[in-house]
Amino acid sequence: MARTTKRADVYVFKPVNVGRIILWSLYALILIVVPLIFDSSLSQTLLSQMGIAIIVCLSYNMLLGQGGMLSFGHAVYSGMGAFLAIHTLNRVTDGLALPVSLIPVLGGLASAAVAVVLGWVTTKKAATPFAMITLGVGELVWAMALMFPEFFGGEGGVSGNRVAGSKVFGLTYGPQIQLYYLIAVYTFICTALMYAFTRTPLGRMLNAVRDNPERVEFVGYNTQVVRYIAFVIAAFFAGISGGLAALNFEIVTSEVVSGYRSGAYLLFTFLGGATFFFGPILGGILMVLAFVLLSEFTKAWLLYLGLIFLLMVVYAPGGVASLIMMNLRLAMFGFLRKLWVSYLALFATALVALCGAAAMVEMVYHLQLNLALGPELVFMGASLNAKGLNSWFGAAFVMFTGLGLFELCRRQFVRDWGDIQEDIEKEIKRREAAL
Repeated sequence: MARTTKRADVYVFKPVNVGRIILWSLYALILIVVPLIFDSSLSQTLLSQMGIAIIVCLSYNMLLGQGGMLSFGHAVYSGMGAFLAIHTLNRVTDGLALPVSLIPVLGGLASAAVAVVLGWVTTKKAATPFAMITLGVGELVWAMALMFPEFFGGEGGVSGNRVAGSKVFGLTYGPQIQLYYLIAVYTFICTALMYAFTRTPLGRMLNAVRDNPERVEFVGYNTQVVRYIAFVIAAFFAGISGGLAALNFEIVTSEVVSGYRSGAYLLFTFLGGATFFFGPILGGILMVLAFVLLSEFTKAWLLYLGLIFLLMVVYAPGGVASLIMMNLRLAMFGFLRKLWVSYLALFATALVALCGAAAMVEMVYHLQLNLALGPELVFMGASLNAKGLNSWFGAAFVMFTGLGLFELCRRQFVRDWGDIQEDIEKEIKRREAAL
């Protein structure tokens, strides 16, 4: 298959990327089918939140991954989109002739307008100064959220009702499944548009500004203008995610513009993999799973999340996406099967160490928060005494034993990995010689 483009009266034939078409079709199919498989109300709510998180993490990665701009205030733009969306929703309830399905677009435009005002000052500097400016802007807007209750709603926030206005195609967006498919449509379109941005000359120039701003200036481009335009575009998509969140929760509070929310975007975009386009998609899914499910299992979930982040920084700084891509490369050359024993050993020993560490963490939290219930607690089916020496000794023994075995397995894995990389290089040379 091929498509033809005309350039200066010369027809150029370009092959159609079938693999890319398959991937995007699979992405759309997953968005359509998943709520039919997980059809409970809780599952559909989680899936809706995942779609919102995917959009905002991808928009953040336009700054961090593609532009090298570490922002501590991205929640300002998703939050401002959410506030304008909820106010617009209330106007629709009062009689404004606007379909509810278009409200997220207004949220995106509002965030882009805020970025137009704040972005020029924010993008005057890069690297650490840029990060500090975004932190200051974020704290400023968060303080304003409590100072101007007329717009931000004070501590109670602003609430609305998404079952309002005209019913386009009979959709009320009352049932969660209807709202999910609206979010899914926005998620697919926004993902496609942000991917298309990476293929444009502006997207390529943004990569160049990230990698070598001095050379970009030397060839005649204004690096601030490039950062500024990308900043506004990222804010637009963040505002769309905020508008969708306003429809989903039907309430917006000052927490949506807080530094805590901006930090979550940074953390999970990094965990997903900022150097790959699909990394933030994984990060958005992980963010919802952590905030909604992990927090239900333990009160110490933030501590576990921090430990996971530290381990990823040390052992996999490219995020989950980098781990997937490295192993896909091994699979392409047929060497992945040589590592399954090593992976199994790493997983088992890490799980042992995690169980021991988690037991001590849970005992500490029990002593601090639930001591009135007595020193006894149940962890993973085992009865522990938070004040008993045997429980602490057993937990410490399990943790250090697991860590020791993990380190031995890791060293063996590093040796096996190095040998396989050498085999891959030999295979590549053999194939090149055969050609």
